[in-house]
Amino acid sequence: MLQPRIPVNPLPTGHPIPILKPTPDDIEPAPASVVVPTPAPAPVPSRASVQLTPGSAVALAAGGGAVVLVVGAVLVSMLLAVAISAASIAVVAVVLRLLVRDMQKGR
Repeated sequence: MLQPRIPVNPLPTGHPIPILKPTPDDIEPAPASVVVPTPAPAPVPSRASVQLTPGSAVALAAGGGAVVLVVGAVLVSMLLAVAISAASIAVVAVVLRLLVRDMQKGR
């Protein structure tokens, strides 16, 4: 049922490719590296400062407001869906209760 499929070369060459394994004779020692002293790096500021222009501040506030509105709309719609589901289940329960009571009185 579950058998592995071996990929087939669409254009076989007829020449097998040997697997080469390096031998200790093939490995050449790396030449000794020369250590060159480098100057000390410039100090990195501990905190990057962000400069907001009036236009970017307005855009940031508008974006934040849009996110709040979208998240609020999603949460309100979820709450509404739960409320509608609960109300419909309550109505079904009342109808079933009335039907069961009528069936018991009809004996």
